[in-house]
Order: sequence, then C-alpha cells, then structure tokens
Amino acid sequence: MWAFHTPQPTQPPSLFNPPRTPPKLPSSSLTLNPSISNSTPNHNQLIQSLCKQGDLKQAFKLLSREPNPSQRTYEVLILSCAHQNSLSLAQSLHSHISENGFDQDPFLVTKLISMYAALDSLDDARKVFDKTRKRTIFVWNALFRALTLAGFGEEVLGLYRKMNRIGLPSDRFTYTYVLKACVASECMVSLLNKGKEIHAHILRHGLEGYVHIMTTLVDMYARFGCVAHASFVFEKMPVRNVVSWSAMMACYAKNGKPFEALELFREMMIETRDSAPNSVTMVSVLQACAALSALEQGKLVHAYILRRGLDSVLPVISALITMYARCGELELGQRIFDRMEKRDVVSWNSLISSYGLHGYGKKAMQIFQKMIHQGVSPSPITFVSVLGACSHAGLVEEGKKLFDSMRKEHGIHPSVEHYACMVDLLGRANRLEEAAKIIDEMRIEPGAKVWGSLLGSCRIHCNVELAERASHRLFQLEPHSAGNYVLLADIYAEAEMWDDVKRVRKLLETRSLQKVAGRSWIEVRRKMYSFVSVDEPNPQIELIQSLLIKLAAEMKEKGYSPQTKVVLYDLDESEKERILLGHSEKLAVAFGLINTKKGETIRITKNLRLCEDCHSFTKFISEFANKEILVRDVNRFHHFQNGVCSCGDYW
Repeated sequence: MWAFHTPQPTQPPSLFNPPRTPPKLPSSSLTLNPSISNSTPNHNQLIQSLCKQGDLKQAFKLLSREPNPSQRTYEVLILSCAHQNSLSLAQSLHSHISENGFDQDPFLVTKLISMYAALDSLDDARKVFDKTRKRTIFVWNALFRALTLAGFGEEVLGLYRKMNRIGLPSDRFTYTYVLKACVASECMVSLLNKGKEIHAHILRHGLEGYVHIMTTLVDMYARFGCVAHASFVFEKMPVRNVVSWSAMMACYAKNGKPFEALELFREMMIETRDSAPNSVTMVSVLQACAALSALEQGKLVHAYILRRGLDSVLPVISALITMYARCGELELGQRIFDRMEKRDVVSWNSLISSYGLHGYGKKAMQIFQKMIHQGVSPSPITFVSVLGACSHAGLVEEGKKLFDSMRKEHGIHPSVEHYACMVDLLGRANRLEEAAKIIDEMRIEPGAKVWGSLLGSCRIHCNVELAERASHRLFQLEPHSAGNYVLLADIYAEAEMWDDVKRVRKLLETRSLQKVAGRSWIEVRRKMYSFVSVDEPNPQIELIQSLLIKLAAEMKEKGYSPQTKVVLYDLDESEKERILLGHSEKLAVAFGLINTKKGETIRITKNLRLCEDCHSFTKFISEFANKEILVRDVNRFHHFQNGVCSCGDYW
C-alpha cells in the first residue's frame, strides 16, 4: 500500500564544486614564447587519465615534466591523493601547487582543505587556510566542514565569529556547518544557546525556505533533547523531504517519544507522494517499535522493509534484530542475524545486547567470543553491551575479566559508561564496597552515570551510608534530576527513616522538581495503550480496578503478600495496598487479561524499574490466570510463566 519512489539525491554545486576561477599566474608567465609552447607536449589530459585509472605514481612522474599544469589537473590529483589515502603524495602535490603559484586559487584551496580532512591531517588543513590571503565563503565553508566532521565544534564557532566580524556574509551551507558544529563536541548548554542564535540569524536572513538548513536545525535541537523546539521548526517548514521527516522521527525515537515517532511515520506515508522512506527512516521507526514493544507494528514495518529491498542495509538489519529482541522475540532476532551474509560490529553488538537484555549473560559472552574468533574487532559499545549482560546475569568474575581485557587485549581505554557498568555489576551482586573502591580509583571524573549506578545498587540492597554519598554527588552533578531524590527517599523509606524521607520530599518541593510518573505500554491488536500510576481516563478503568481488587483478594488466599514497603508514605497498610494496585504495570496486566485471547502473550513495557510488589504480583498472575506475561522494564526483560520469572528475582 506504500508505493513511492526514492528520488536520487543531488549534490549542491556550490558545496563541493564552487565556481572555478582561473588562477592568477605570475607576471612572467603572461608572455609566452610560441616556439616553446608548440614544441612542449601537453600532458594534462594524460595525467588526468592516469589518475582515473588509479596510477597515481605514474601521474606524478608525468606531472614533473608538465610545465603548465591546469587547474583541472591539480583538482584530479588532489582527489586521487585523498582516494588513495596517501598523505605523503598529498604533501608533495601541495608543494608543487605552491611552487606553480596556484596555492592562492580559492577553488584549489577548498579542494586542498577537503583533501587533508579526508586524510585526517587537520593541521595541514588549518595551514592551508591560514596561508590563504583571499578567503572566499567556499574556503571558510571547507574548513568549517573539515573541523565539524572531526568534532572540533567550538573551534568552528570561534572561526564563525571571526568571519562575522570581518563582514563576510554566510551562505546556506555555512549555516548547515555551524549548526552541526554546535553538536560536534559535547552537547553543552552554551552551545545550545549558540545554536539558538544561529537559528535567529537564519530567520533574520529569510533562509527558512531551505530544507537542508531547517532539517539541520531539527537535528541540532534533537541532539540537545529539545523536542518541543525541534517539533516547532519541523511544523513551520514550508517544504519537507524524506531527510527532514526522518530527522524528526529520529528526534522522537531517541528522546523517549516513540508514540509520536510512529504517528509521524503514518503522517509521512499519507502526505508524501513523491518520495518513500529510506533506510534512515526505517531505523527510527524500528527504534520506536522497540521502545514500545510494539511487536505487531514492528512486523508490519519489517514486511515493508522487505518490499522496499532495504533488508540488505546493515543498520536496518541491526535495528530489526534489536526490535524483535526488545519485543520479546529473541529467536526471531537470532534468525535474522543468522541469515546475514555480511556482519559488522554493530550487528554483533545488537545480538549481544539482546541476549543481555533477556538475562542470558553466558550466551552473550559466547557470542562475544565468537565475534572475536571471526576477526571482528570489538568497539567500546561492544563492551558496554557484554558488561551489561554480565550485570543482569550476576556474572561478576566474568565481567571483571572482560573489563581488564579491554585495555590489555583490545587497546580500548574504559570510558565512564564502562565504569558505570562495572559499578552496576558489583553493586547488584551486593559487593558495594568493591564498587565504591572502583569509583575511588578511577582516573577520570566518575560523572553522573557512575554515581547513578551506585545509588541504584544502594536502592536494591538498602545501603544508606553509600546512598547518601552517591546522592550528594548526584545532587551537584544533576541538580534538576528528580529521580535521584526519589531513589534516596526510597532507601530512607525502606530503612524506616521517615524524617529523612520528609526532608528529601521537601527538597523536591522547594526545587520544583517533578517525579517521573511510572508509565506502562501494552499492544493489543496492533494498537498501543498507555497507563500511568495515577488516575487516567480509560473506558475500561472501572473494570480494570475491580478485576485487580478481585485478583488481589483471591491471590492472598494462595500466598500473595503485598510488599507495602515500596510505598514512600507513612500510611496504614490498607491505604498502601490501595496505592500499590494503582501501579501502571498492574493496570496494564489487568487490561491485557481483559482484552487478549486465551494463549495470547501479554507484552508490557515499563519506563522505570519494576517494583518488588509488581514483580511478585505478576508472578502470581502468570500462574493464577495461566498466562504468559512479558514485561520489559528500564533494566531488562522479565518473562513470567507458571509463577516463575526468568530473572530469578535478580534485577
């Protein structure tokens, strides 16, 4: 039903091919000797032909015998040096260009800067720029592009300010590069403000009609998590193409708004008549399906991918593996992986993290070893995936060995993410002192992720002393994150330190911080339903609540005991039990029992960690109602069946 064709992208002529201008030749060359000109063969065409054939060395030999190399000859040689990844030949060519007086030709200068950028020699690129006396906007843009791609965003913005001071007008490509520069380095608030300034410049100069500028704006705001800003820009775009639609979908998918991503995809399919979704679009759509555990919708997307012939694109296949795994169909993800003709490290990472998410730590390690055996070098993300798998399965010693092997065997220096995994691994296993020691011995600043892992572990094992230490640092690093205050209050509540609970709650109020509400999603007949841990309009809410009360009463007779300790308030037991029955995952389970057929699996996604009472409740339900229930919380999968959970009560 989706019959679109994908238009072939066109390359902006002014981006990589600015207008050629004849070089200003030395005055001595203006008067030519006809006899010399007639007797000297012209090797320009032959040099260009040799470059196209890949014989760069022979082309250089011929260049030494050519007295009047043309601009086109130099251009082809520059491109060949970049293509053959030869820095030494590139530098020799640069010297030849300078000796022949072409080093001030703006067209060739842009090509030289791009060449050095392709060869990862930014110092040479900077030198070319610095020595250029007449810098056109194309020269500035070439350096902006080179530095942005290399991650030197702040340097680009500094040069951009300098360009503005000398009064050189920006063109539409300048704005694209400086917007990308705002997110090329770490996404700092100061750079977000700079991005907003550039946005104002774009509007002031009436450039909002250029789709590539506005798409870059959407992407810039998305990278900073400013979803509302990105959405505003997208809605105001007079023209949209498949890239702009994809950018907005990616913004929603990566910033916790999968519902909106899927809705936008539907809107795109209805509105666009001259273009079809590309592989980037489909990756974002699959990520949204994965986030919601929307298996049926994910299968529809998979069918569309097959019809469009996108199933050979590696990022799409990796996203498919992840989608099926995060929807509880690990075997389908494995089947897709097994059928892949070519695999990259991303596809291996997808499979490793999939098994880790389901708690199969040993299997994840076996896949990791197989990847190494097949000659695929692990990336830093590989170790995040496999260490996370060890953490969920309680494989402490195996995880420690893997962590040590990063630097010794693979030359990868652990980052904050890897230390956070190790703290989580040790903390879940109740080796909290060992986890704290790792933090103390870190050679880099621990950061919020590491301290957050420690605080989360303290919540599991109710370690007040270390929790206070971790939360003190987190309050400094993330003063506006309500979750850290809530975790500390949880720990105080479990320790029955009610005065401290009130103190933390008072801090939340005085700092105007709002606790993230627990939310659960369930897919029934290809439609997604959402439940929150507070009263929410739902046509079946009374039926759901009465069913939960009935089930709780009947399960108590079978041994279910509500774990009221998870309720932060100092209330009587009956009131705490009433609050527990309002948890979003229980509402979703009851909705699933009412609306699914016999033998049909209930699939639920939770935005927070599954609480102890909901975990116990769902175990009882799976046996009591003879129902298979899959719940994916923020940490891992819980597969409930016959009164048992796949996590073994370790999460």
